[in-house]
Amino acid sequence: MSEHSRPPSSSMEVWTGRATNRAQWLLASLGAGCLALGIALGVETAWELDSAPLIMSVVGCLAAGVLGLFGTLAFVHVRVSVDGEALEVRCGHVGVPRRRILLGEVRTAEVVPSVTPRHWGGWGYRWRPGKGTAVIVRRGEGVMLCLGDGHTFTFTVDDAEAAVRAIRRHLAKGPQLS
Repeated sequence: MSEHSRPPSSSMEVWTGRATNRAQWLLASLGAGCLALGIALGVETAWELDSAPLIMSVVGCLAAGVLGLFGTLAFVHVRVSVDGEALEVRCGHVGVPRRRILLGEVRTAEVVPSVTPRHWGGWGYRWRPGKGTAVIVRRGEGVMLCLGDGHTFTFTVDDAEAAVRAIRRHLAKGPQLS
């Protein structure tokens, strides 16, 4: 788990960071196993006229495999970038789901020393009434943004203090529209 920062460019300062959860690769392999089992059952089993249990098994394994693979691979890591206009959080290898928050919507940014999946109901993109939304890929430090509409957005990222400093620095300058 290492933080990646780019040095400021001459025209616009951009901070980038990430967080990774290697343990989710194990869960992804379980999803791949379910998918492989569903395919093997569908291809190698002798189909009969009354095969409802077999059909349910094949469909169940395929569905569990696809959901397991997407659900874990989408949240193996998160990339965060902060520029003069917005903060963007992108999940997984494809960058989906993602959340873009204009800096004009951010009122405060704080380091949260201990974010845990248990407090949010698991890994992933989460919403809890009275608590806000979050992107949780691992336990550990994170950032909590208080937004102008009264909601909060929390995300895990390595070197959360650097992320908060970058956000506060941009907030002090005011949003720079392109």
